[in-house]
Amino acid sequence: MRVIEVAAGLIHGNGRYLIARRKPGVHLAGFWEFPGGKREAGESLAECLQRELLEELNIHIDLPIPYQIVRHGYADKIVELHFFRCAIEQGEPVPLGCEEIRWVSPEELTQFRFPPADHAIIQALQRDALEASR
Repeated sequence: MRVIEVAAGLIHGNGRYLIARRKPGVHLAGFWEFPGGKREAGESLAECLQRELLEELNIHIDLPIPYQIVRHGYADKIVELHFFRCAIEQGEPVPLGCEEIRWVSPEELTQFRFPPADHAIIQALQRDALEASR
């Protein structure tokens, strides 16, 4: 089965994360996600994330810091999601490659419908926020 590598940004600012809603007509349409996309041949995962966020949101980010890797199997493929923590260095996010975007707190993440592959990341972000508040 083919493995697709994806870089996803945990874009943070003021205690919130930027999430994006997938457009109609695409795989997992209507689900919310952490913005990013598929790695192209010859690029690193960090380069992939920087390119995808510029294309999808018109933003430049600081150096992405690896956070966690999640592998999730679908009927026809395996997706390997590489999550990176990052912040906006330049630009104001605009939903160019998605239906809409929102800034949400870690606690609010469970109010949105995310793909199953993202559930472990959401739990980790909520755990991190809880530990930081102690």
